[in-house]
Amino acid sequence: MRDPSDPRPRLVLVGHGMVGQRFLQALTDRGPLGHRVTVLAEEPRPAYDRVHLTSWFSGTTVEELSLWPADFAAAHGIELHLGDPATAVDRDRRTVTTRSGRTVAYDTLVLATGSAPFVPPVPGHDLPGCFVYRTLEDLEAIRARAEHPGVTTGIVVGGGLLGLEAAGAMLAMGLTTHVVECAPRLMAVQVDEGGGAALRREIENMGVTVRTGTTGEAVEAGPDGSAGRMVLSDGDSLDAQLVVFAAGVRPRDQLARDCGLPVGERGGIVVDAACRTADPHILAIGECARAADGRVYGLVAPGYAMAEAAAAELTGGRGSFTGADTSTRLKLLGVEVAAFGDPHGTGDGVLEVLYSNSREGVYKKLCIDPEGRLVGGVLVGDADSYDLLRPLAATGNPLTIPPEQLVLPTSAGPAAAGRASLPDEAVICSCHNVTKGTLCSAVTDDGCTDVPSVKRLTNAGTGCGSCTKALERIVGEALGPQASRPRGLCEHFDRTRAELYEIVRVKGITTFSRLIDEHGRGEGCDVCKPVVASILASLGNGHVLDGEQAALQDTNDHFLANLQRNGSYSVVPRVPGGEITAAGLITIGEIARDFGLYSKITGGQRIDLFGATVDQLPQIWRRLVDAGFESGHAYGKALRTVKSCVGQTWCRYGVQDSVGLAIELELRYRGLRAPHKLKAAVSGCARECAEAQSKDFGVIATAQGWNLYVGGNGGTTPRHADLLAAGLDRATLLRTIDRFLMFYIRTADRLERTAPWLERLEGGLDHLRAVVMDDSLGICAELDALMDRHVETYEDEWRATLDDPERLRRFVSFANAPGTPDPTVRFVPERGQIRPATAAEVAAR
Repeated sequence: MRDPSDPRPRLVLVGHGMVGQRFLQALTDRGPLGHRVTVLAEEPRPAYDRVHLTSWFSGTTVEELSLWPADFAAAHGIELHLGDPATAVDRDRRTVTTRSGRTVAYDTLVLATGSAPFVPPVPGHDLPGCFVYRTLEDLEAIRARAEHPGVTTGIVVGGGLLGLEAAGAMLAMGLTTHVVECAPRLMAVQVDEGGGAALRREIENMGVTVRTGTTGEAVEAGPDGSAGRMVLSDGDSLDAQLVVFAAGVRPRDQLARDCGLPVGERGGIVVDAACRTADPHILAIGECARAADGRVYGLVAPGYAMAEAAAAELTGGRGSFTGADTSTRLKLLGVEVAAFGDPHGTGDGVLEVLYSNSREGVYKKLCIDPEGRLVGGVLVGDADSYDLLRPLAATGNPLTIPPEQLVLPTSAGPAAAGRASLPDEAVICSCHNVTKGTLCSAVTDDGCTDVPSVKRLTNAGTGCGSCTKALERIVGEALGPQASRPRGLCEHFDRTRAELYEIVRVKGITTFSRLIDEHGRGEGCDVCKPVVASILASLGNGHVLDGEQAALQDTNDHFLANLQRNGSYSVVPRVPGGEITAAGLITIGEIARDFGLYSKITGGQRIDLFGATVDQLPQIWRRLVDAGFESGHAYGKALRTVKSCVGQTWCRYGVQDSVGLAIELELRYRGLRAPHKLKAAVSGCARECAEAQSKDFGVIATAQGWNLYVGGNGGTTPRHADLLAAGLDRATLLRTIDRFLMFYIRTADRLERTAPWLERLEGGLDHLRAVVMDDSLGICAELDALMDRHVETYEDEWRATLDDPERLRRFVSFANAPGTPDPTVRFVPERGQIRPATAAEVAAR
C-alpha cells in the first residue's frame, strides 16, 4: 500500500550494477527525487566498477572500485536491499517478490539485471576448480583456488576481452596460463585478422599459450575430484587445475520471460527508444535489454546511455536511445587494443590503409570509404591516436589530410590534424555522451579551470576511462594560456603536486590517508598514490615498504627491482662514478654465475644483472650488501647514476678529479626521491667524455673551477643542458646543486623531468639562478636544511629490507609455497648467457 506520509509514486530498481547506479545518479542529477526509490540488489555489496575488476588482483581495494558514495542513500532517501534479488514480478498487482519473501509494490519498475556469463555445457564444467569471471566473489574464489597447493596451471575458455583479462590475472598469480578460443583469432569481434595476429604475438611473448580455432570438449577430474585436465575439440588435452569460463554473456531476462514481457529471439527484454517495455509501467536498461535497433549491447557506454534515457523519461523529459557507439579502447596484459566505427570495413567500396610493424608489436588499420571518410579502424600495440580517430570517424566528414599521416609513427599526422579539426558535435566521452563542444563550454561558459573540474561538471572520463587523453588535450586547448600552470593532480586532489608537497612539508604529514582526509576526497588512484609516496619519501618519511607507504608505490618499487618482459627482475647495485674494485667485480661475477643471470654494462657505468625471480632477490642482495654494495635505485624515481670520465688522475687532458667529484655527488644524492628519475655526469675537461650536457645536472671541469649545467636529457625529445653557473669552487658547486635539486623536487609537476620543468618555470634559467644563487625567494635556508636532512638520514633500502623479516615476506613467487620459483619465467641460452624465451620456444619444450 502507498505510504500516506509520502505520496510520491513508488519506483523499484531491480539490479544494482554499473548501469543501475548510473540510472540512480541520472535521476538525482535532475533535482529532488519525484519517486520513492527502492533498490533490490543481488550481490552483497552496492554497485562497483566492473570494467576495472581485474585491478583487484593488483591491489585495488573494494572501496576504490565502489561506485556508491557513502552518503548517497541517505542524501536522496533511497532504500537499498543487498543480497536479496527479485525472483518474480506480478504485473497485475504491480509487485516484486524477492528471494527472502519480501513483497515490494511499484508504480514504475526498472529492470537492470545485466547479463550472466555463458558457460558451455561441456561435461565437467561444474567441477570444483571451474569458475566464471564476473563478480568480486568470483575473483576471490579464483585467487583462493590459485593459492591452493598443487595448482600450477590455468585455462581460460574464451579469447575476448574478459578472457584476456582473466588470463592476465592468472599470469600475475604465477600460473602457467592457456587461452582457448573457438574463433580463428583473439578478440574476433573487435579486431581483424592482422590485428588479432599482432595481439597474439604480444600476448604469447608474455608467456601465455594461445589456442585458437578449438573449443573445450570436457573438463576431467584430477585425483582429488576437482578440475585436472581439459580435453580440446582438436583431440589435444591440457593439464589444468583451474578453469575460467569467459566465453561471452547472455542477457538476464528470465524475470521478464516469467511475467510475460516480450524478449528477443536471442534474448534481451524488448524496449523502445524510451527504454519502455510492452508494459508501460516497466522499463529495462543495460545488458538485459534488447534496444530499439534490435541489438543487445554488452558494453558500459550504451548501458549508461540507456540509463540516461530512462531517467529522462521518468522525470518529464523525453528519453531516446536508438543505438550507441561500440568503440573500445583496452589494455590487455599490457598490450593496447582499440577498435572504432566499422573496424572490419564492411561497407561498399571501403579501402584500407595499413601500417604493421611486428618487430615493435604495432598494427594499425584505417577503413576509408570512397568519399574519403574515415569509417573505422583497428589499433594494436599503439592506441595513442584513438582519441582523435574515433571522433573523426563519428563525424562522417571527409578527412582533410592523407590518412597515412594518421598511422605512420614518424608522421606528425595526429598532432598536425589537431583536436581543432574535430567539430563541436564530435562525441569524446561515449560513456556519458559528452561532446567536444560540451567540454569547451565547461571552460569558456561554466568557468572550469582544470581537467578535474570539467570531469565533475560533465561526467566525462568517469566511465571506462578510454577518453581521458582526449579530454585532457581538448580541455588544455580550451584553457589556452591558463593551461600552462597545472591545476589539480587528479580527481581526488584539487591541488598540484607542488602544492601537495608544501602541505606535507609544512604540516608534517606522514601518511597518504591523513593527506587525502584533510585535503582530498575519495580513496585515491594510480596517479596520486605514487606521487604522494614520492613526496613522503623525498621528505624522509620512512622506508618505502613500510606500512601504508608500501601500497602507494609504483610497480617496480614493490620489489625494489625493475620488472622485465618475462616476469623476471633486474638487479642493479650502485657503482658510484663507475669506479669499482677488482673484488667488487669478482663478487658481481660470482653472483651472476651462481644464479645464472645475464650481465650487461649499462650506459650509466653500472652492471645490470637480469633474470632474477622474486624469491631470488633477497638472496642476491644479501651477498651484494655483505660485499659492500647498496641499491642503485634503478627501480625508483630517484637519482640513477653520476657518470664520469677518468679525469686528471689518468687522462692527460683532464684538469680536475672528475671521478672523485662524481663519487661524492652520487653518494650525496643517492636515494633522493623526485618527480622523475635523475641522471648526472662529471667531465674532467671541455672534451666532455661523460656527456654532462645531456643530463639533468652535469658538471664540466675547467682550470678555474667547475661549470654547472642543468635541465638536459636524452630520450625521445633530447635537450641540451643550460649553463647555470661557471667557475664554481667545490663547496659552492655542492650547495648550488643541493638547492637546484630541492627546488625542482619542491615545484615540479608529476612525472616532469628537469628539462620540461625548466622550460615551464616562469622566468626560466634566470629565475632559477636568482632563486638558488641569490636567494631571491628567501627559501635557500629551507632548501639547504632539506638536503642536509636527506644526507644525514639516508638508509640503503635493500640493507634495511634484509634486516626486517616483515618486509622480506613479500619476496615470494607464490604466497602458499614460499621458495618455489615461478615456472612461467623461462630462458634460453644466447651468446654464452641467457635471454627470455619466446612463446614459440616455450611451447617447443
